[in-house]
Amino acid sequence: MAATEHRLVLLRHGETEWSAARKHTGRTDIPLTAGGETQAREAGKVLAGLGLRDPLVWSSPRQRAVRTAELAGLPEPVLTDDLVEWDYGDYEGITTPQIRETAPGWTIWTGVTPNGETPEEVTARADRLLARAEIALADRDVVCVGHGHFSRALIARWLEFEVREGRRFFLSTAGISVLGHDHDARTLRAHNLIAHLDDL
Repeated sequence: MAATEHRLVLLRHGETEWSAARKHTGRTDIPLTAGGETQAREAGKVLAGLGLRDPLVWSSPRQRAVRTAELAGLPEPVLTDDLVEWDYGDYEGITTPQIRETAPGWTIWTGVTPNGETPEEVTARADRLLARAEIALADRDVVCVGHGHFSRALIARWLEFEVREGRRFFLSTAGISVLGHDHDARTLRAHNLIAHLDDL
């Protein structure tokens, strides 16, 4: 089977208290809520429907991602720091409206994040991970269990867009995106597949 026939599947972790409050959660290692655990189990049903072929699973080392992988019924993941969330620096733990009190119009995609990762650094990290994925896709499907903004950055870079275009790909907690190929061109095969429709 050709590498272009395998799929790169992205799974965002389930809900946490901070994601429910829309607080930027990068380095902070917090658990899933009870609702987030339910979302992760439901995501497992969606993944089962994809008919994954001998999947290689990579996960962010943050507990919210590792627990999501476990509850979704995925094989034991290989932990990689390349899948951690965008480093929000001084904006860790606060919301976009709070940030905009001092930085009008700010978004993670277009603004400056003091003491955090730059778009260029996120691009380099995403490209490094995708290069590894391309090699693995020669033999099997790959599943990456991670976070909202960085998963969206991966989508943008897979599609050969600048990382800021990740802003176009809203991704729910426990949402799933499927990346692949069409006639050798990288494509988005499905996006934001979820079992909990209240988040659409």
